[in-house]
Amino acid sequence: MRMRPTLSWTPAEDLPPGTTDLDPVADALRTGGVLVLSGAGLSTESGIPDYRGEGGSLSRHTPMTYQDFTASAAARRRYWARSHLGWRTFGRARPNAGHRAVSAFQRHGLLSGVITQNVDGLHQAGGSEGVVELHGGLDRVVCLSCGALSSRRELARRMDAANEGFAPVAAALNPDGDADLTDEQVGDFHVVPCSRCGGLLKPDVVFFGENVPPPRVEHCRELVGRATSLLVLGSSLTVMSGLRFVRQAAREGKPVLIVNRDPTRGDRHALARVALPLGTTLTTLAHRLGVPVG
Repeated sequence: MRMRPTLSWTPAEDLPPGTTDLDPVADALRTGGVLVLSGAGLSTESGIPDYRGEGGSLSRHTPMTYQDFTASAAARRRYWARSHLGWRTFGRARPNAGHRAVSAFQRHGLLSGVITQNVDGLHQAGGSEGVVELHGGLDRVVCLSCGALSSRRELARRMDAANEGFAPVAAALNPDGDADLTDEQVGDFHVVPCSRCGGLLKPDVVFFGENVPPPRVEHCRELVGRATSLLVLGSSLTVMSGLRFVRQAAREGKPVLIVNRDPTRGDRHALARVALPLGTTLTTLAHRLGVPVG
């Protein structure tokens, strides 16, 4: 779940090629003060697909937009049926080696902060602290009428009670926790309201077509301003919500380093893009720096 999708970007021919040399990233981590910006690619090794990588879900799946969600009861029924089923799998995902390495770097004082574009909570589950969830988190829901926040697990219990026997088989799971279901599988799924005021419930995440809250953006800008360098992990940087921080770091003369197998929209601003798998790459860096990964 991101801001407005930018689906037409393709890598320019003059982008710098990827490298397998880890020295620039290792040097940045040794210096300390590294700000991590992570994307969906960091969670693929936990079984959560990404949007734009090889086989990414945007090739077969159009995410729910804020406008459709708020305007249409039928759209909300489809969304919640799919999301409720997806949550059963999504909520069981566990941190992978990449998340654990980021946590280890933080424990050893090498990082100045962690910003994630992901909504899966796996950084926190892997031990990272003070994580800024740029696009929110699927583990909680918000009422669009009274603003009350509540637990997604509690909502799941209420939806299970309201939809006894609902157990279709999904064709696929998407990065936003949405499972692919047909209209027939959705059927007459019952959407439960806010238990406080009866209003509409929405995951506490930024949908496509919705803006990241300005205070959150400003906080991230401050983190970039205080960082020594910016390390991007597993993000294509296709949407502006993450790319703006890469551009800011570059304007301020801070090294930008990217670990992502495919070209990204931020490559032209980067000192290097390491085109290697994230889990093994971050674990290798931790070992090279003498940082034990739990």
